[in-house]
Amino acid sequence: MILLEALEDVTKLACIVAGLYFAARLYARRRQPAWTEPLDRRRVAVLWLLALGASAIKVTEDALGGDSGPIDHAVLLFLHAHVPLGLTGFFEAITLTASARALGLLTLAATLVLVTAKRRFEAWLLAGSVICAVVVVYAVKVLVGRARPALWDTRWYWGSSFPSGHTLLVAAFATATALILGRLWPAARPAALATALVWIALVAASRLVLGVHWPTDVLAAACVGAAIPLGLGLVLEWRARPR
Repeated sequence: MILLEALEDVTKLACIVAGLYFAARLYARRRQPAWTEPLDRRRVAVLWLLALGASAIKVTEDALGGDSGPIDHAVLLFLHAHVPLGLTGFFEAITLTASARALGLLTLAATLVLVTAKRRFEAWLLAGSVICAVVVVYAVKVLVGRARPALWDTRWYWGSSFPSGHTLLVAAFATATALILGRLWPAARPAALATALVWIALVAASRLVLGVHWPTDVLAAACVGAAIPLGLGLVLEWRARPR
């Protein structure tokens, strides 16, 4: 039953994304011809942005509406029962790599390097993505105020649960970094994207293993975090286009 529902949701998502893209392209062709070429040239990025946005909306709707409650509980209890206690220290270390302090310092250092190298586009992309991510995290946490899981004792327990700040921040930073590396060294793009994906997945998993977030918290955060640099990159490219 759960698998069938998941397949149904994926099918609906694919239809929505395809419909939105072709609607945007039709609008561009008829009303804004200048948009047609960028939409075609950046088709993959636009489709990923639409998919991530639609996924984030769906997960948020399920999480805040209570529909995801049984799955959220089941996933956390399964992880708590099957992840060896000896791995707790590893996941605590992974969580620290996505702390606001660590990512803030990395962002500042990388931005300064990019500015010094006169890579203004890349500097704006990285700094802007992380700043937007911070604003989104704190704004949504204040607005939503979802309770943290309390299925077992944990010392990593504070603040609102939705969305996962660690996951959203690392998704924004890692995705922006991968996009930048892909622009500077195209041959490194696959490795950069794979590394970003692994880092995001490990941080998301660490928040679940430590029992401080619901699965929907980290899933929505990963989608939003990855969407921010994709969207910002498209905006910056649009502004930098020849007039």
